[in-house]
Amino acid sequence: MNEAPDYPKEVAEVYRGRRDALVDGLARIGWQIPKPEGTMFVWAPIPEAYAEMKSLEFAKLLVREAQVAVSPGVGFGPGGEGFVRFALVENEQRIHQAIRGIRRALTKLA
Repeated sequence: MNEAPDYPKEVAEVYRGRRDALVDGLARIGWQIPKPEGTMFVWAPIPEAYAEMKSLEFAKLLVREAQVAVSPGVGFGPGGEGFVRFALVENEQRIHQAIRGIRRALTKLA
């Protein structure tokens, strides 16, 4: 840490950019998600049109139809049902690609 005192700020900025790319991109396709503060995860309520689906079922749908992997909220306990969790581990280009896949999948299934 003495060698790179700005490194934590740089990493935080990378994750902030990824978070904004994901949350803002999903908002543009109609999936409103609150922006988290200080985490590398985004908890997303299942979109209203799919609210009757359990989180595991919706997560499988995203993998199958959009080629996007998320964690089903129920995997984190009963309070997670109705949510999926995105991990901000991919770069912004891949996040934009994921959003395009989600848009195509949700439009196709609507």
